[in-house]
Amino acid sequence: MEESEFHERETQHLKAGEDDKDFDETVKKFKSISTYVSGQYDQDDGFEALCKHVEELEGKREGSKANRVFYMALPPSVFTVVAKNLKKHVYSKDGSNRLIIEKPFGKDLESCREMMTALKAEWAENEIYRIDHYLGKEMVKNMLVLRFGNVFLDAALNKNFVSNVQITFKEPFGTEGRGGYFDEFGIIRDVCQNRKSPDVARQNQTDR
Repeated sequence: MEESEFHERETQHLKAGEDDKDFDETVKKFKSISTYVSGQYDQDDGFEALCKHVEELEGKREGSKANRVFYMALPPSVFTVVAKNLKKHVYSKDGSNRLIIEKPFGKDLESCREMMTALKAEWAENEIYRIDHYLGKEMVKNMLVLRFGNVFLDAALNKNFVSNVQITFKEPFGTEGRGGYFDEFGIIRDVCQNRKSPDVARQNQTDR
């Protein structure tokens, strides 16, 4: 897409506060420091173009170190190939580097371990950050409170009287090009809390 389209898409849902008189100017300033570089996940030229662009931006700023944070808002199936190319082409030699990935980390324990092994083959453990989110947490927890906090419901809300529980996750828009992602990983893995694999749990404990 053109950079103008990128700016429109990244700011279209921003809303001004009641007393925010500088909202338009703030959005304009945000757009001026937000840039877009197009490229394929598995092709060198896109990452080379990204590195060149980042170096141009860093050249305009003060300081000798170039610290870089890579937040991969991507399908988990391409985490490892993108991480490998970032390390190969865009890794800062003069500063610190951080790689952020967001759950789900694979589809099961085996695929999670494969992903972590591939990531750690390129990146040091202290450079990798794993982000979890809890969009569906309170909704699911409230079901347990509703059941066990009410004697009448506790007596009826069990396997003898309930065949299944359905949770509807509603958004004011469609899959927006994410159909393939949800078909592969599922909405539950994306928005609800899950038990981490022993490997990830140990790694996070080590980080703390």
